[in-house]
Amino acid sequence: MEKIEELKVENLSFSFGFKEILKNINFKLNKGEVVSIVGPSGGGKTTLLHLCAKLLTLEDGKIRNSFNSSSFAFQEARLLPWKNVIDNIALGLRAKNIKKENANDLAKNIALKFGLQIDDFEKFPKDLSGGMKQRVSFARALVLNPSVLFLDEPFSALDIGLKKELQSLLIEEINTNKLSILFITHDLMEAIKLSDEILVLKAEPVGHIVKSFKIDTPREKRDDSFVYEQTAKLLSDEYIINTFELGFK
Repeated sequence: MEKIEELKVENLSFSFGFKEILKNINFKLNKGEVVSIVGPSGGGKTTLLHLCAKLLTLEDGKIRNSFNSSSFAFQEARLLPWKNVIDNIALGLRAKNIKKENANDLAKNIALKFGLQIDDFEKFPKDLSGGMKQRVSFARALVLNPSVLFLDEPFSALDIGLKKELQSLLIEEINTNKLSILFITHDLMEAIKLSDEILVLKAEPVGHIVKSFKIDTPREKRDDSFVYEQTAKLLSDEYIINTFELGFK
């Protein structure tokens, strides 16, 4: 019997010291799906993502993660400054004891896929633009061929062209390899472009999910007109208005 790959969060609560950050969080991420978590700053989105990725220790509730493997891409590229582009991309492969030659070959192939040039391979992070660093970060995460990818606002500092390019590459990975993604964002348009489900996390009084939006339209059919139309609908929803404090006082 084939193992079911999924991430299931049940009755999750979390505090830093005496400050309660999250309360009674419940959702599920299935194989090949994308779930985004949207909400204003300070609502606990990053904390929730870190808990799901086991970067923080769970206190109350359950997180059942049956995915075979995972990777994480942060808002900042977090490259090692003393390693060049290929060595940074190959870092996780080398940690898995893959031989250096094989790891470098895999790193070079995915670097080219993510728009890096052969001339970039020997460059160090100090020689890279912000966009190039983020290309390296995505390549490093995906070269491991993860079953689930955790993304912490990875597009927030990118220009519109690069953002669309990297989103297209992710959609290709979802369609080709049934990649599952859990990501957080402030950008509703970004969430609509990529997600099967959007979870709205409200901060007051404690971080909790107030609503879920399902998007059934295939990702490849979500052109700019679709994204703009759906964004307008979301912006008129009372839960979005209250969560993002969009109402006029």
